Amino acid sequence: MNKKLTAHLALLGANLFYGAGFTVAKSVMPRLIEPLGFIFIRISVVTILFWLSIAGGNNFRTKIERKDWKILILGGLFGVALNQMLFFAGLNLTFPIHASLIMMSTPLLISIISLFVLKERLSFQKGIGLAIGIGGAFLLMSAGKEITITGSSTMGDLLVLLNAASYAIYLVIIKPLMVRYRPIIVIRWVFLFGFLFSLPFGLPSFLQIDWGKFTLIDFTAVAFIVICVTFFTYLWNIFALQHLSPATAGAYIYLQPIFAAVISMLFLGETLTVIKIVATILIFSGVFLVNFGIRKRNSENNGS
Repeated sequence: MNKKLTAHLALLGANLFYGAGFTVAKSVMPRLIEPLGFIFIRISVVTILFWLSIAGGNNFRTKIERKDWKILILGGLFGVALNQMLFFAGLNLTFPIHASLIMMSTPLLISIISLFVLKERLSFQKGIGLAIGIGGAFLLMSAGKEITITGSSTMGDLLVLLNAASYAIYLVIIKPLMVRYRPIIVIRWVFLFGFLFSLPFGLPSFLQIDWGKFTLIDFTAVAFIVICVTFFTYLWNIFALQHLSPATAGAYIYLQPIFAAVISMLFLGETLTVIKIVATILIFSGVFLVNFGIRKRNSENNGS
């Protein structure tokens, strides 16, 4: 099979897994697993898989420059520990559709952080796009009066937004290392440091899990989140970036809310309200102006 076609299929599969992950995680959380316990399972297992993966070849002895260790440690903090803890805590309090739409703010938050970290210029079009997109996210949050099992979804929406900000910081600071080292090497260290940061928070919750209450379907759901939504998606994204441009790979993220909405409506009975539709249009419009607008087509169409 053509490698570019395989790369497109890998991106499609990865984002389908991401979209399904919102609903699958809700099926066992918090009914059987608290967010921090779920995070411990996800990070610990995937860290082991990345270090055992043959995708890294014989690069266990790759020398990391001294100045890069600080970035790897911060990558573990923002890209794994805080990212996972905020996301699962937020998803526990909100709806899959809400979470998937707010996660669409990640490219916008990357642009905001890049203004300060990378000293990028803020064009008029970019400023308008940021305002529209973030406005859509806050519209969704301010309208989050629907009641979940754990209460109002507003707090959950806020935690998911903070998770998106944490992941945006990670992507900005880790990008230079992806050029100097093989991506799998960077990911291995990032997950290892993320595991160490999350260990004192997740281990106590993990030890309280009553595995006797799990059915085969519940075990399958946990395995899906760990293996498919985390391990395979990282590997497939790395593979796709070897054969496709970052802009092409980044464009696939816009399929996630569609997958998440369809799956959550089918399996959780979640409804698509007018507010959610308006928020979706605003977020999509903002992301388009920032990343794919006329002024940026030839210079900054890099995706996220």
